[in-house]
Amino acid sequence: ATEATIGSQIYTKYIQELNQNISIYGKACPLFVPLVEEGLWEDPVTDEIARRYLTELIDIDIDTLILGCTHYPLLSEIIGSVMGPEVSLVDVGAEAARACRYRLAVENALADRKSGSARFYTSDRAVNFQRLAALFLGEEAAGAVEQVDISQYGE
Repeated sequence: ATEATIGSQIYTKYIQELNQNISIYGKACPLFVPLVEEGLWEDPVTDEIARRYLTELIDIDIDTLILGCTHYPLLSEIIGSVMGPEVSLVDVGAEAARACRYRLAVENALADRKSGSARFYTSDRAVNFQRLAALFLGEEAAGAVEQVDISQYGE
């Protein structure tokens, strides 16, 4: 995960609430984000960085690896290759989307329309978001992209 995520121990706390017998190991991988943002997710440099970051997790013999950042699923092929087929990778973004869809279905709140519009908000520069949107969304970010200042929002 990112250093902030590891520091917050959010996954550790949540998983330990579910089952205290599960061993949790955190590993910050800060170079993954700029590698993705530079489009280097299929590059030997990224492969080498992944090996350096993940070797200690291989040595611990983990069975599941949480990809704790929105950028990391774009590296899942390299991460999976480094970790090996016996390690399950968990894409937290995809899992959150599935949980949200399930909750909306339970509440009978799913929209039944086949099309709609999208508005995008980013804490980064809007031009950066538009450049990366195709990577994350699988489509161009057509429509309005608005930069927001998240420092104005308190806890």
